[in-house]
Amino acid sequence: MEQSKEPIIIFTVSDDHYAVMLGVLLKSVEINHRSLEKIIFYIIEDQISSSNKQNLYESISDEKIEIVWIKMKHAIPEGLKLPSDNSSYPTSIYMRFFIPSLLPLHIEKAIYLDADTMVLDDISSLWNTDLKDYPLAAVVDERVKSFDNEWGGIKNYKDFDFLPHTKYFNTGLLLLNLKVWRDQNISSQLIEVIEKNKKIAQYPDQYALNVVLANRWIELDPRWNCFSTNTMKDPLMVHFVSRKPIYKTYDSNPDYYTYFHNYLNQTRWQNFQLIGEFPRYFKKIQNILLKKIFRR
Repeated sequence: MEQSKEPIIIFTVSDDHYAVMLGVLLKSVEINHRSLEKIIFYIIEDQISSSNKQNLYESISDEKIEIVWIKMKHAIPEGLKLPSDNSSYPTSIYMRFFIPSLLPLHIEKAIYLDADTMVLDDISSLWNTDLKDYPLAAVVDERVKSFDNEWGGIKNYKDFDFLPHTKYFNTGLLLLNLKVWRDQNISSQLIEVIEKNKKIAQYPDQYALNVVLANRWIELDPRWNCFSTNTMKDPLMVHFVSRKPIYKTYDSNPDYYTYFHNYLNQTRWQNFQLIGEFPRYFKKIQNILLKKIFRR
């Protein structure tokens, strides 16, 4: 198949536990991609097993998608330290900050997708969004929406002189203007903001991105980051923000669960057995312990 000159660059982050969800993400992107660009998937990986890597290779068409592996410890730029937040989220949430430093300077745009997402439209329509001089494009977080949200917003927004109804975006899907990030040294700014506000940064990566880039981002169609708890018509991307569809206790939109397993059945994980609650809780405890070890 003839390819256009410029490939679509996508980044995601995953460990071995979420490899099956990663398989669905890649498969959904592949199946719905209809234009001619080659897709290069950069996967920042936290000890994904060789068997699961092989499953990924055997689940996708190498004519459409090329996979590039980056070990998580190699993704952090020299001279930068990860912030020491108080959350139970894994260290991997910060890897999206470092995407600009992982690519050659001539590449000026990249898409970031959480591993617990599923793309239902041609990713090229997102890729071709004109970023102008903005650092990124994203979708308003449908549960938080603005800085003054009581449980998930920017609790100290007044300290930054932000208006209470400043829009708050979700970081599960980001279209990044890499040139602007490099020119403005945005990655370092993000780390600094978390370190100074770690006691109140409930969702640390989102907190930092929303504070540093407040009012400096392009708002995308909300269908590009539809939460699995929603019943939105014709979503372009589904984000499994609650119980993941790999768990027996999945309790969100049943239609999205069906979509997920339809894609899953087209991968090497078609006989996947759903996971119970104990491994899920164990994973959260492991996140906290590994975060401390990783920083040391």
